[in-house]
Amino acid sequence: MLKIEHIGIAVKDLKSAVPLFEALLNTHCYKQETVESEQVSTAFFLKQDSKIELLESTAADGVIAKFIARKGEGVHHIAFEVEDIYAEMERLKAAGFTLINAEPKRGADNKMICFVHPKETNGVLIELCQEIR
Repeated sequence: MLKIEHIGIAVKDLKSAVPLFEALLNTHCYKQETVESEQVSTAFFLKQDSKIELLESTAADGVIAKFIARKGEGVHHIAFEVEDIYAEMERLKAAGFTLINAEPKRGADNKMICFVHPKETNGVLIELCQEIR
């Protein structure tokens, strides 16, 4: 793992959350996009080397909607940038971690992603992400 790539925050409504985070971080949202496969709309903020991703569910039964129903709005995951997502997935599997995804998939912000199950990471959902070249 190279570095923390971003912190994902689950929100009920991007329309109200984006201006709040723009004021909080004193920067503009640089990108919004929908990822149909994940049933989310996202908004990204960059402050120096730190990136925040806001996630709003696009489906009542989506993963983010279920997360908010269970835990409320807040930190959903921490994403780590990796050089080779396939090698990192194999390394983690060999070390006994359970991966939620058998294969990496396309995520937001031009990334291939994979999640590590939080039951083995002290309750923290970990995302691996690699820039699509």
